[in-house]
Amino acid sequence: MMQPWLIWTWVAILCWGVWAILARLIGEALTASQQQAFSTLGLIPVIGMLAVSRNWTVTGRRSRGILWALAAGVLTSLGNLAYYDALSRGARAATVVPLTALYPLVTVLLAVVFLRERLNRIQQTGVALSLAAIYLFNVPSQEGYLSPWLLLALVPIGLWGVAALLQKLSTQNISGEEATLWFLLSFVPVAGVLVFQDPWPTGKSAQTWLLVLLLGFAFALGNFALLFAFARNGKASVIAPLAGLYPLISLPIAYLAFNERPGPRELGGLTLALLAVAALALESPTSPTPTPTSTS
Repeated sequence: MMQPWLIWTWVAILCWGVWAILARLIGEALTASQQQAFSTLGLIPVIGMLAVSRNWTVTGRRSRGILWALAAGVLTSLGNLAYYDALSRGARAATVVPLTALYPLVTVLLAVVFLRERLNRIQQTGVALSLAAIYLFNVPSQEGYLSPWLLLALVPIGLWGVAALLQKLSTQNISGEEATLWFLLSFVPVAGVLVFQDPWPTGKSAQTWLLVLLLGFAFALGNFALLFAFARNGKASVIAPLAGLYPLISLPIAYLAFNERPGPRELGGLTLALLAVAALALESPTSPTPTPTSTS
């Protein structure tokens, strides 16, 4: 039977796979900062549902859990801003920014060091395969990685990687529902700042606004599922690289919706991703307690 944390991780992968397609559909209709700001409206239904939830539980220090969740949201927002800043700097930045999808590597290392998480050998292989798949999914073939633009890509890699670890820490103290609520609420003040800085877009179609709302909704559901996976005793060092495999969903949809043909890089990424999913899902069986033997 599939573990609950794995089911919720698959929900996150599905939501973020759709989220990636929605961002592609919006295209240049809105600036990156406008997408970030106005997609926050799509978080409201999930925030409202969580606010009236009665499934809140405290398993540690509630104040600490809230703090971790808020910090994770702020770091994610700052990582997004660094990502958007890199995008605004032209084509050269665009060749480096996709490297930010490698942020699960930071989460894996932090979880092993600070949470003392241990992976079996098959899962260790799965982590390596997932990171290789993320690389193939996201890193362009053009040269120019060893350039000053790389520093811009390193900022969101670090911030998003730490944020995922903080999300895990929050669920060790409060329920997944409450952790998600505080995480999403932290995006509201950031959106307010972005709206104030970027002029209000005019002349946009109803379809564009609908896509922006769906963009935020898919993002919120993905994080809701991710925090539920953490709360269901899932290891951060396993869930983070698994959740980073959302191109498993977005790429096939893109091939159908945009009539794109997968190249060798994408096919290789899909193959490695499927192998990684199988490997990461294999938990070590619990060793049975030895039965004492009588001596005569």
